[in-house]
Amino acid sequence: MSGPRRRPAGAPTAAAAAPHVARSGPILAVLACAQFVVVLSTSIVNVALPQVRDGVGLSGTGMAWVINAYGLAFGALLLLGGRVADLLGRRRVLNAGLVIFTAASAAAGIATGGGVLIAARAAQGVGAAAVAPAALSLVMQVFPPGPARGKALGVWGAVSGAGGAAGVLLGGVLTEGLGWRAVFFASALAAAAVLAVGLRVLPDSATTGDGLRSLDIGGALAVTLGLVALVYGLTTAGRSGWTDTWVLASIAVAVVLLVLFAVLELRHPRPLLPPRLVRVGAVAPANVVMALLGGVWVGLFFFLPLYQQQVLGDSPLRAGVTQLPLAVANMIGAAIAPRLARRIGATPTLTAGMTLLAAGLLWLSQISADGSFTGDILGPTVVVGLGLGAAFVQLTGAAVAGVPAKDGGLAGGLVNTTRQIGGALGLAVLGTLAASRTEAARGTTHIVALTDGYRIAFLVSAAIAVVGTALTPLLARRATDPATPTPAAERS
Repeated sequence: MSGPRRRPAGAPTAAAAAPHVARSGPILAVLACAQFVVVLSTSIVNVALPQVRDGVGLSGTGMAWVINAYGLAFGALLLLGGRVADLLGRRRVLNAGLVIFTAASAAAGIATGGGVLIAARAAQGVGAAAVAPAALSLVMQVFPPGPARGKALGVWGAVSGAGGAAGVLLGGVLTEGLGWRAVFFASALAAAAVLAVGLRVLPDSATTGDGLRSLDIGGALAVTLGLVALVYGLTTAGRSGWTDTWVLASIAVAVVLLVLFAVLELRHPRPLLPPRLVRVGAVAPANVVMALLGGVWVGLFFFLPLYQQQVLGDSPLRAGVTQLPLAVANMIGAAIAPRLARRIGATPTLTAGMTLLAAGLLWLSQISADGSFTGDILGPTVVVGLGLGAAFVQLTGAAVAGVPAKDGGLAGGLVNTTRQIGGALGLAVLGTLAASRTEAARGTTHIVALTDGYRIAFLVSAAIAVVGTALTPLLARRATDPATPTPAAERS
């Protein structure tokens, strides 16, 4: 006769879990704030880039790497962060990530040279890669499948989606009022506050009990370096062209490393990305659509402030403040998505969100060189915000629904990875197209040429959103409504 079944190391008992349910509101608030901080840092620097360039003496290429260093480290290390969270405990990894993020943000704020600033931004990305998957996994742990999880994901989607717009808003306010260094100090203070409250509020989480001994080091190195090479190559292509030797070499190295990663995952007894994971529910199609959404998302918050400052002549403060309607619409879309999904289903809700996103971006592609905020930006960005919020909630839920508890952190890392890498790839492609269009329009005035480039970026973004919309039926074929309990989810 077998003995009593042992709890995994660090797993909370049933008695200990009950208080977590009672404290679910404060727990969700802390986790949502953690996610908000890491998403905010993706865009908070955008408006301040001209001042950052002058402050530390960066070239145009160096200025681009202030953005790319964070996104690259964040996206490339998310899978590793998710797996480490499963192995060592989500709360422990979340706290460690917040410590790294806080220290790196402070270092960026006091940087006096471009190299130090870029290195600090990369370290911020490392911390974010630990925070994001651990926080999402804790949300899935605290909220069981059903309406409660749907509402929690609605909050999660609202703060995640609003983080991009709020970053531009806060960046503009801080840059004009206190200078560009305040942008990084604000990130440090926010992360430190989340850490302090989280130490008192967040519950313990289960671990596998294996520690780092079972970590797939080979797979981690292959996928991380492969993604670094791919993003570097595509980002460089935006400046040097697709036939540049470094671009071609980087992409070739990326292909080899990513193929190696796939081979290693099939052979490792405990792979970093278990092949079974992408066969669960709608994990695979949800991540594909999330990658497309990421490309549109990052591109929007990159090109919109540039259009406002370089074409409309807005100050950093005005460029930031005028993102508020977009942020509010995003939060509204994320809040109503779970309710709408319970009435009409998750896939129709996702389809509606992606359709709104595509329509808003198509409208935004009609901007003009002599335009205005009310005439060219306000209407389309409200439509974009509603669609972006609704789509993000549904895709996040689909990407983690039905995943076994032991893989929760990994699933959270995967969906954040696809969004970040999709954003990096999308921005590289959109940047190249915008630059080419601007160069082709050099016979006109500078402002008209810039506007033509931004218009093509928004038009291609709309096309990407249309492709994502066309793929949404795949989610219905692979899984049921993420907001509704399923047998697989219950067994996990």
